Amino acid sequence: MTESENSIGPATIGKCREALMHIYTYLDGEVTQEVRVEISRHLADCQPCDHAFGFEAELKALVSRSCCESVPPGLRERIASALGLT
Repeated sequence: MTESENSIGPATIGKCREALMHIYTYLDGEVTQEVRVEISRHLADCQPCDHAFGFEAELKALVSRSCCESVPPGLRERIASALGLT
C-alpha cells in the first residue's frame, strides 16, 4: 500500500463515519444484508474502524454476560405504576 493509499482523506472519513453510525445496529444484526456487506468490507480495509467495532463488540458481550440477573418480583409492576401505565 502506498503512503497516499494509507492516508485518511475526506472519502475515507465519510466511509468511517457511515460505518460507525451503524455500529450498534450492525452488532445487533439489525441492518440489511447489503449494509452488512458494505460495513464488513469497510472493516476489513480500515484498521481504526475494525478496532472500534471490536471494542464495542467486546463491551456488548461483557454487558450481556454481566447483566443476567432476573428482575426482582414486583419491580415491573412498581415501574409501570410509577409511569402511570397500570
